[in-house]
Amino acid sequence: MPDSIGGHRFRDPALLAQSLRHRSAGTPHNERLEFLGDSLVNLFMAEALFARWPQADEGALTRARAELVRESALAPIARALDLGSRLTLGPGEMKSGGHRRDSILADALEAVVAAIYLDAGFEACRGAVLPWFEPSLDALPPPHKVGKDAKTRLQEWLQGRQKPLPTYTLLSESGEEHAKIFHVSCVLPEPSLVTEGEGSSRRAAEQMAAEAALVVLEQRPGKA
Repeated sequence: MPDSIGGHRFRDPALLAQSLRHRSAGTPHNERLEFLGDSLVNLFMAEALFARWPQADEGALTRARAELVRESALAPIARALDLGSRLTLGPGEMKSGGHRRDSILADALEAVVAAIYLDAGFEACRGAVLPWFEPSLDALPPPHKVGKDAKTRLQEWLQGRQKPLPTYTLLSESGEEHAKIFHVSCVLPEPSLVTEGEGSSRRAAEQMAAEAALVVLEQRPGKA
């Protein structure tokens, strides 16, 4: 339905239209709504995390909220709601594929949240928006691991057991210059372990290799 989105049917369709109007298309655009929606999303995520993790400290809660509300986390939700196809963009943004850009999609999602709030109030907005984030909330790692990349977590695992740190070695590069694939090994002297990872950058490949090492280490009896 043209006047509904993500399970909410608008009483004021103009709010929905404005939330999906990029500034490149003229006024009224969605930047003010984006400002309000950003605060609402942060509040909803803070509230959800507070309820889900009763033992987590402020640092873990803050890191988890940052994971949930960053641009790269919001854009997939916008895509799941098919916001891209409903955006109103100026000619330049249309030509450059703005409806696919993470930044534009994430901003539009926040604007839509604000539009729902203005259209129906706080409770209705929270009820409509929280289900969009449930998969992301469910996918979060345990509180003590949130916000730490695999290389950091592997280093902490080893240091906590007074084990030597790993070494990362570039094994190969392949592909065209604009689409290279890096193949990296992660070698642990003690406990003896070698894992490998691939990625679009050396850093990404190292992270994959470290994650593979953690999976093995944390499945071992005694974890030592």
